[in-house]
Amino acid sequence: MQKMTLKMLRVRANLSQEEAAKKLDISPSTLSKWEHGKSFPDVPNISKIEELYDTTYSNIIFLSNNTV
Repeated sequence: MQKMTLKMLRVRANLSQEEAAKKLDISPSTLSKWEHGKSFPDVPNISKIEELYDTTYSNIIFLSNNTV
């Protein structure tokens, strides 16, 4: 699998931010911050992301404030 951003993974899974946030048990605003590189998920949430999107940490591109 090629590396993808959180937003790309969510879109590929055909989920809205609200739907993905609910599945990850977080707020939509938290997911938005992660997708835009304004904050980063902790280890337990990274595990949830891997499971939801059927991927591994090494295949996820986490944006930083410098790349937005």
